[in-house]
Amino acid sequence: MSKATITSKGQITIPKDVRHRLGVDAGDRIEFVEIEPGVFKIIPATADVTELKGIVTKPKHSVTIEQMNKAIRKRAGREH
Repeated sequence: MSKATITSKGQITIPKDVRHRLGVDAGDRIEFVEIEPGVFKIIPATADVTELKGIVTKPKHSVTIEQMNKAIRKRAGREH
């Protein structure tokens, strides 16, 4: 079993063997998920950007930059 110590700033260093098994490295994000009161699971939050494909549907029609700018001005109350 791996152990870590909490610093005065609330930080920990995840042991190398745990980082390796999680597949995380410096700069990666992790999530702490409470699976029952007082018990947490650490999971990597390193989803690949390709997993986002299809989340937003294609618009039915395209909009020009001028139309976008007009909509922004109208919404801001500065219609010209």
